[in-house]
Formats: sequence, C-alpha cells, structure tokens
Amino acid sequence: MSVRVGAARVRALLLSLVTFFVVAGTATGCSGGDERPRVVVTTNILGDITREIVGDEADVSVLMKPNADPHSFGLSAVQAAELENADLVVHNGLGLEENILRHVEAARASGVATFAAGEAADPLTFHAGEEGGPDDGAGEPDPHFWTDPDRVRKAAGLIADQVVAHVDGVNEKTVRDNAAHYDGQLADLTTWMEKSFVTIPEGRRALVTNHHVFGYLADRFGFRVIGAVVPSGTTLASPSSSDLRSLTRAMEEAGVRTVFADSSQPTRLAEVLRQEMGGDVDVVPLYSESLTEKGEGAGTYLQMMRANTSAMTEGLTRD
Repeated sequence: MSVRVGAARVRALLLSLVTFFVVAGTATGCSGGDERPRVVVTTNILGDITREIVGDEADVSVLMKPNADPHSFGLSAVQAAELENADLVVHNGLGLEENILRHVEAARASGVATFAAGEAADPLTFHAGEEGGPDDGAGEPDPHFWTDPDRVRKAAGLIADQVVAHVDGVNEKTVRDNAAHYDGQLADLTTWMEKSFVTIPEGRRALVTNHHVFGYLADRFGFRVIGAVVPSGTTLASPSSSDLRSLTRAMEEAGVRTVFADSSQPTRLAEVLRQEMGGDVDVVPLYSESLTEKGEGAGTYLQMMRANTSAMTEGLTRD
C-alpha cells in the first residue's frame, strides 16, 4: 500500500512540474527554445500599422481586441506579462489607454523599450466649444491622432525607427522597405480623402460626434467641430441635460442635422439628441476608436479611414 501512495505522489509532482514549465513557456512566448523577437502593441489601430512595418521580422502581439474601446479595455495577467517580456512596446499615449498605463510604465521600469506614438505625432489639444457647444477637457492633449493620415505617416516612420533600434534580429532593410511601401499607401489615402471631401460644400463642413474624436481630421481637412453628445475626449464621460441643451442650440444655429456615432458603441446618446431636436437628425455610424474583425468593414486602418470618409461625405451632402 505504501508503494502505491508513493508512486501517486511522484506522478502528481511530475504533473505539477510539467504544468509549470508549459505555463512559463507560454508567458514568455517561448516554444521549443525558438525565441522570436516580439513587439507588443496596445491598440488594434496601432497594431495594424505596426504589423505593416514589421512584416515577418518579428512577432507582433496586439492587446486590444477588435471592436473594443481603448478608453476602457483592460489586461489579463498573461497580457500584462507579455508587456514586460517584449523587446518593444508601442502604445498610443496621451491618456488614451486609461486602464493599462500602469502596466506600460511597469514594463518601462523593468527595462523594456516603449514608444508613445501619439506623443510623437505633433499632438493637438482639445479646444473649448468654438460654435457654442459644451466642451470638457479643453487644453488637454487629444489622443486621437490617427484620424489624420499625415500624422500616421509620421508615427509609422518613427515606429520603424524604434523597431530597428530596439528589436534585435530584424532585418533593417526589410523593415525600411515595408515602412516605405506603407508610407506610399498612406500618402494615397490622404490624396483620396482630399478629393472626396472637396465635394462637401463649405457650409456643411461641420461635425457633431458622440464624443470628441475627430479633431485631427477636422484640423487637417478643414472641418468645423460643433460639439459632441458626450462633451469629452473619452467615452467614459457622460453628458448632463444642460450639455445636451447647449449642443442642441449650437447645432440649430449652425444648421447641422447629422450626428456621427461610433459604430462599436450604442447610439443611445445620439438618439437622445435626436429626440431633443424633434426627430429630424441623421445618426451616421463611423469607425472611430477601434478596428473591426476582418471582413466587417474596418479590418485595417486603411479600410477604416476610407469607410469613414465615404460615410462622412455621404452624410454631409445628403439633402
């Protein structure tokens, strides 16, 4: 009997050791001793951009799932460990990833190279309501730089620099060639957007959104930002009844009847505004904070921007 108990204990110990090494290997990204360089990216928009640049030279792990909200998504323990075992962490910065900043800072403190793309892309600040609408956070940095493809071009070039500098084992020429090819695609995107937006009459180049997210696009392509249903740069804020009344007045004075709402968020607040204005308001969905799954309309940054441009142009020229 004692022999059988001892054998059971040995088997249990061996099973525990096997489980430990499997989990440890998974957490560090190791498989059979084959350690590839790894870049970890916080948001899926930056993840797509980074993958275009890195190509097959390193593994690119994206923490934020499709259709998620960058202001509110969090990390699992395994994802937090990924950050601290990366060769390079690419994040947006400027307060966008509100729930994971401490993890990025912990990775930096442990010696991991980190790059805040938004902070390097000539950031703008939120402005007080120029058209009379409510506006919280005036003077704070606006993290939504990706709505301006020219700023994305700058950020993409800097990401390539960071990859070359901090990710051992990559082929610099391949990374530079990837970056140059993607830069050309971004330049084509800017040209196409300019040609599309020129069809919108000057008097209709006015934006009202669920929350303040298109300031960079407005600055680059000559739009006026009337206001937002949620008068903040984050989806975590909520409007007051006085905010809605102020925005309603601003929209009526500007003759604006179209509200652009994030496609990954419920449009309840925009619907409330529709009720405030007597029902004569169009609510047009846009992809603003996140990419979708592949094949669902905005699987890449380029697809997202083209889809948004088409929806905005149609929404602002509709009779």
